[in-house]
Amino acid sequence: MLSDETVAVIGAGNIGRALIGGMISSELIDAEHVIATRRTASALDEMAEEFPGLRTTTDNVAAVQDASLILLTIKPQSRAEVITNIRDHVGRDVLVISVLAGITTERLQLGFGQDQPVIRAMPNTPALVDAGATALSAGTYATDEHLENAQSIFEAVGDAVVVPEEHMDAVTGLSGSGPAYVYMFIEALTDAGVKQGMSRTDASKLAAQTVYGAAKLAIDTGKHPAILRDEVTTPGGTAIAAVSSLEEHGLRTMLINAVGTATQRSEALNEE
Repeated sequence: MLSDETVAVIGAGNIGRALIGGMISSELIDAEHVIATRRTASALDEMAEEFPGLRTTTDNVAAVQDASLILLTIKPQSRAEVITNIRDHVGRDVLVISVLAGITTERLQLGFGQDQPVIRAMPNTPALVDAGATALSAGTYATDEHLENAQSIFEAVGDAVVVPEEHMDAVTGLSGSGPAYVYMFIEALTDAGVKQGMSRTDASKLAAQTVYGAAKLAIDTGKHPAILRDEVTTPGGTAIAAVSSLEEHGLRTMLINAVGTATQRSEALNEE
């Protein structure tokens, strides 16, 4: 789908590197048609070795001059400097896909020019192992074809869905930040096993596999999580006793509030 494109990945850190790998390994695009930028030449050398044929540079302007599609994989705090630096060298028909948390398509369009086709994306770090969850929203000037191209890029590293932009801050709080909550859950399960006398190695392996297996079962069966939970909680058993304790201590409320707090922070980033 991207065979006729030249893709510039600006700020190719973890997410950018994952997207480069996904595009190339899924044969969406040849490595020779991808240009990656980073501030440090040594990091670019490592990527060039990992992806033979990949073009690399520390010069963002040089990268976008040849690009028909730009992936902005920088930090939100860097956007003003980077966009100001490159915008006069970006053609009006070039699609810009941004993974900048909290930054709206309207703000990005103003940065590049009112009629710039822009798509806002919110991936998460499991994209590094091709298990990412990404939501996409199209700006005013992005076409259906633009959206299909963006979706193909993120589906190369996991699942991607299109949502109204009004939901993107909630997506940031839910799936964008969500891995952090899950890692804390795995860590807590591990500590719980250690407290009960298990070795940390065994507890950690079982905790991580339990989270992975439970998520895979939910995805593969399509069953509501409440139904899957009921299938584990036999009357008078250990699981229902544990569930009762979790409810008593407010696990559900804590997670709801955490997503709400992250959503509010995402909203605030657009104003900074």
